[in-house]
Amino acid sequence: MTGISPAVVAASKLGLTFQTNDGPVQALSNVDLTIGKGEFVSFIGPSGCGKTTLLRVVADLEKPTSGTISVNGMTAEQAREKRAYGYVFQAAALFPWRTIERNVALPLEIMGLSKAEQGERIKRTLDLVNLAGFEKKYPWQLSGGMQQRASIARALAFDADLLLMDEPFGALDEIVRDHLNEQLLELWARTDKTICFVTHSIPEAVYLSTRIVVMSPRPGRVSDIIESTLPKERPLDIRETPEFLAIAARVRDGLRAGHSYDD
Repeated sequence: MTGISPAVVAASKLGLTFQTNDGPVQALSNVDLTIGKGEFVSFIGPSGCGKTTLLRVVADLEKPTSGTISVNGMTAEQAREKRAYGYVFQAAALFPWRTIERNVALPLEIMGLSKAEQGERIKRTLDLVNLAGFEKKYPWQLSGGMQQRASIARALAFDADLLLMDEPFGALDEIVRDHLNEQLLELWARTDKTICFVTHSIPEAVYLSTRIVVMSPRPGRVSDIIESTLPKERPLDIRETPEFLAIAARVRDGLRAGHSYDD
């Protein structure tokens, strides 16, 4: 891939087959993909197409059964052991008995950082996600959108260059989702993280991404990779422009081409 170096994620001929009681299930097949430093790459496709599975392979939460994958030049297992990525799940997954600052501190405690270092990182990451002043609150005292921002802060706390996000805003209403999309772009611009983002939403994928990876139904394959021509700074009303709508139409065409409605 021209102009993007070094590779943060590199997959070659990647495949994954699950063994189940009903026989083998091929979740991923022959995936070739390279993601460069500082990119924002979205994965979109129908339910069951393997986009979350691919993210979990990058995170070493699933082991591929064929092909290769590297993360920051290491195996996925080595990258996990070196804490080379942060992971944001579909649900915020905050511990209700811990305050927001203690939830963000959890990976830092596991890493054995000093209280002073923990405090500095907690402050910095809560500032990044606009949650300063909510340190002493408990998750149940925050809205769903604020809880997801706290989850993002926790993933950012140990300062990994790679952020893996699995439909983090999928359960939120459209107004909150739009607001968090704006904030996520601002966060990406300030931190220069590499972001891999799973979504079911075409507008969300187009609005956020430098590239959109369109995946086919199971077994999941990369059916198209769409380069965004949108500027890095993107107000919400960019979604009404012809350029935005043209990219969205290509994503929609890619999804239709890879999906059989006769199944």
